[in-house]
Amino acid sequence: MTLSDVAVLILAAMAAVGVVYQLGACVALVRFFGREMPVARDLPADMAPKMHGVTLVKPLHGAEPRLAENLATFLDQDTLAAVQMLCGVNTAQDAAASAVAALRASHPQADIAFYPGPRLPGANGKMGNCAAMLPLARHDVLLLSDSDMVVERDYLARVVGALQQPGVGAVSCLYVGRGDSGLWSRIGAAMISWQTMPNMVVGMATGMAQPCMGSTIALRRSTLDAIGGFESLVDVLADDHAIGARVAALGQKVVIPPMLLVHAGAEGSARALWRQHLRWAATVRDLAGPGHYGSVITHPLALSLLVVPFAPLGGLFLVGAALIARIALARVVNRLAPPPHLSLWALPVADVFAFAIFCASLFTRQIDWRGASLTMTGNGRIAPDGTRN
Repeated sequence: MTLSDVAVLILAAMAAVGVVYQLGACVALVRFFGREMPVARDLPADMAPKMHGVTLVKPLHGAEPRLAENLATFLDQDTLAAVQMLCGVNTAQDAAASAVAALRASHPQADIAFYPGPRLPGANGKMGNCAAMLPLARHDVLLLSDSDMVVERDYLARVVGALQQPGVGAVSCLYVGRGDSGLWSRIGAAMISWQTMPNMVVGMATGMAQPCMGSTIALRRSTLDAIGGFESLVDVLADDHAIGARVAALGQKVVIPPMLLVHAGAEGSARALWRQHLRWAATVRDLAGPGHYGSVITHPLALSLLVVPFAPLGGLFLVGAALIARIALARVVNRLAPPPHLSLWALPVADVFAFAIFCASLFTRQIDWRGASLTMTGNGRIAPDGTRN
């Protein structure tokens, strides 16, 4: 047996394991989202401290598609708590400012505060923005959420209900993609919905992952102070993961409720999609280490396609099995996710693109984030391109 034969056998074996993994992910998804958790209004008064209000912390950057509409979903909530939305930009000239003006016009009774900059210095502009605008926050419960998230009307009730549970220090949320900027953003949405999110659920089910995501990080102000505040994260790449790790170090839990948010998606080109997902994948590589390399088995379709030129019959069999398993997983996700649901035509393209991203993430040290070129300097930290800590 030649070396190439061994390589093909390894590829085929990984593809076969990946097919089984997809079926296991289907089971994990059904079990995870089949759980029930209380909402804030269902809890007895003596179960946890009273929540007087929530401040939604929204760092903004640029004129994203449907930005004002997406932000509005966080205000249109079924909740009795007082809600403040705190929006901030890094400079007064940021195009996102017009979306805040539109939001104020459409919600004249809402408590919407706006911080026009400047941000605190540091490589992570998002955290610099959050730290600078935080003095305007009026409530004890802070809910940091990325600008491109979309939520349903029971979102705040469920998140605050989870935060009120004993021993909980922070709450985060899983999400699926929507794709608001055409073809490539829908490919990105498929990657999020049918690969990233299910992998997180499997990671939680097996104990291999304890995610904390920028989609939602809800915590009390006292908890944020105890972990060093946003200002301590201005040179940290994965600020969401760092917050979760620091909360856990306090002996408190980071809870993920069984609900799905929607990531709007603004990648209007293949290049923009590549940069966005490569940054995410490289970040996971730095955080997960060997676990990221082992995640190659989560790409059974791409692995099967690599087998076809060397073993056509067996390779095509694996391709068919991988497609069936991946379509089954996509259908489970679509059934669990809020509408609109993604079309299955995007799945093969998304899978091949995601595998290319995975391969590139094994080597890259340079990333692009919000128009800035950054160098990953180790230990989850970043610096402007060309510098090292």
